[in-house]
Amino acid sequence: MECKRQELELKETGFFSEIVTNYAEGNEKLRPYFAHTPDKEGLEAAIRERLQFKQERALLADALQDQYKAVPASDAVNKNIALLREQGTFTITTAHQPNIFTGYLYFVYKILHTVKLAAAAKAWFPQYNFVPVYYMGSEDADLDELGKIFVDGDKLVWNTTQTGAVGRMQPKGLEPLIDQLNGRLSVFPHGKELIALLKRCYLESDSIQTATFKLVHALFQQYGVVVFIPDNAVFKKQMIPVFKEDLLQQKASGLVGETIEKLEQDGFKVQAQPREINLFFLDHQLRERIVKEENNTWHVLNTNIYWNEAQLLETLEAQPEKFSPNVILRGLMQETILPNIAFIGGGGELAYWLEYKSLFEAFGVPFPVLLLRNSFLVVPQQVHDKMRKCGIEMETMFRPSHEVLAEKAIREAEGKLSIETEMQAVTALYKQVGATASAVDATLAQHVAALQTKALEKLDGLQKKIIRAEKRKHDEFARQYEAVKSKLFPNGNLQERTDNVLPYFAEYGPDFIEAVYNASPAFCERFVILYLPS
Repeated sequence: MECKRQELELKETGFFSEIVTNYAEGNEKLRPYFAHTPDKEGLEAAIRERLQFKQERALLADALQDQYKAVPASDAVNKNIALLREQGTFTITTAHQPNIFTGYLYFVYKILHTVKLAAAAKAWFPQYNFVPVYYMGSEDADLDELGKIFVDGDKLVWNTTQTGAVGRMQPKGLEPLIDQLNGRLSVFPHGKELIALLKRCYLESDSIQTATFKLVHALFQQYGVVVFIPDNAVFKKQMIPVFKEDLLQQKASGLVGETIEKLEQDGFKVQAQPREINLFFLDHQLRERIVKEENNTWHVLNTNIYWNEAQLLETLEAQPEKFSPNVILRGLMQETILPNIAFIGGGGELAYWLEYKSLFEAFGVPFPVLLLRNSFLVVPQQVHDKMRKCGIEMETMFRPSHEVLAEKAIREAEGKLSIETEMQAVTALYKQVGATASAVDATLAQHVAALQTKALEKLDGLQKKIIRAEKRKHDEFARQYEAVKSKLFPNGNLQERTDNVLPYFAEYGPDFIEAVYNASPAFCERFVILYLPS
């Protein structure tokens, strides 16, 4: 599917934070907070550093092979898992929670970015191999965020009473949502096959993380994307030294806290705050923080679970899978287990990864190249046609509506709305009257000045009324403009942070994913507008 594209600077969109735009522009004030530059040279440096790090590659590959027994075989994925056994293979990773039905459009963009960068890295460094990885944050417990999607502006919510890690929840109760999606999407060319896929993935799985794994595999297997589920005793066992240190010494809290202070002193807003202990206890329908109490005991909040030090360490050694890292330690786990050289994340993720460099150095773990994920605005043909018919320029869509509409009213009137010349003439007139009056009586000058002020105020008010009257003439344009804007920026937000991929897949099928892949830059941190054909 051939698509036209357009690019904007991130700053031009108005939707990205200062720390993100500064990182994208290479602001030197941020240089102390990351290890490698986001470019080819940075990747090369990350490879050299990763080659010096001992990796449990056989354990990783064996665990992944066992995980992939649950899905149909894929030559591209199986090849990449086998390559992970070799010292010359590295991963390009993105991470996201298992939002139902993929959640937001950027879920797809992040994964495809790993594929594009892996391909680019192979071209630059043919002596090595690069595997795109989706790291599933299945231990997240934020059901309010993960249990909803937006389709055509409507919010669809999974109603369930389950608690704990969303990835471990059973997909019970998703049938009504799939039925709603069936009613909306089955009329499109690929709608029926999409609904059948959702039913296979969700209604035939025992957990949300398994369902998400199956769905991601189905959508991206041709690209060799490897799904990594960290909720696994094999992987958690490798993290026992880090978890033990955090439970007993709380090194992470101090190191990240110091970095946060420096970032704030440099004028940047931080994203994540460390806790004294950055681990949760994970069990059936339970994910609660672990805290250390004054009497040298450890407590799982909102439970009756308590340990002394010996009991805590015994539990950690015997059941490491029950210990779940929060956002501060999650990245350290990712980079310890995966032979990773680059991490691709959104603006929020990028901001909190900039807090971690000293933490990685303390544990001797290589810090990856940090890349801001690709961002897209997808413009369907019918929307683009409406824009051209109404004379709406894409650049105006990123500006406040009232400014755009006011400027159009003035422009359409070809300057007839301005009475600036007349106001200048009035000013000159009062200046002359003032001079004449002052010649008779100097005290009259103040009275003339007051009359001038009132006259100019009334003329200014008249100009505003003229502009408002002209704007009313363009009500139809305003309606069309707002209709386009609400389609491209639902609820005033970026489309990718609200809309779901399912309607696009239902209409275009795998061609939509291929189109996004083809339009994805490997390194160019710019905002991409993608125009879809009919």
